[in-house]
Amino acid sequence: MPPVAHHIIFAAYGFWLPNDPRGSWSTYVGSDDLYRSFGAATKVATRESLAKRQHDHGSRLAAKRELKSSPAVFTGRQALEIARAVGDLAVAESLVVLACAVMPDHVHLVVRSGPLSPVRIVASCKSRASRRLHESGLWPPDRRIWARGKWVVHLNTEEEIRRAVRYVERNPIAAGLKRQRWSFVQPLEHRRDT
Repeated sequence: MPPVAHHIIFAAYGFWLPNDPRGSWSTYVGSDDLYRSFGAATKVATRESLAKRQHDHGSRLAAKRELKSSPAVFTGRQALEIARAVGDLAVAESLVVLACAVMPDHVHLVVRSGPLSPVRIVASCKSRASRRLHESGLWPPDRRIWARGKWVVHLNTEEEIRRAVRYVERNPIAAGLKRQRWSFVQPLEHRRDT
């Protein structure tokens, strides 16, 4: 049975490196310099969040300093343009967005399953957001914005959806940011039953 919704996470450039000491879902390190200095990809099998794992913060930050460009970190205005791009996609493709959080270095979405695959949703969000950031003059055209890939958790039950929505809604608050409310997100009590 196909999933009824997806929790999708896509990251800004430099957010989570393939050889992050907490682990990663990557199988290789594309940069020879990163590989030589910080080792092979730290592939893990778990699908649980690794964000709170104990690790060597100094090593992780040192690896980020070795990137070809500095990691992308979004300002509030940039985050607003990214959210607007997600909203544009939701309207254009009739996406049912159940939750959205644009963090300084990654984006969380919970979307109901539909005609667009999670891969297509991420590609479209990145493309639309990049266009908005460049056209508004909020991002230099020669600086990378996004990391490759995405992370997707398939949600099969109403409880899994509620849990993912709560997690996404609380994510900005847990990071010391304001709660995010977007017009394209449907309030939980008004969402279609699964």
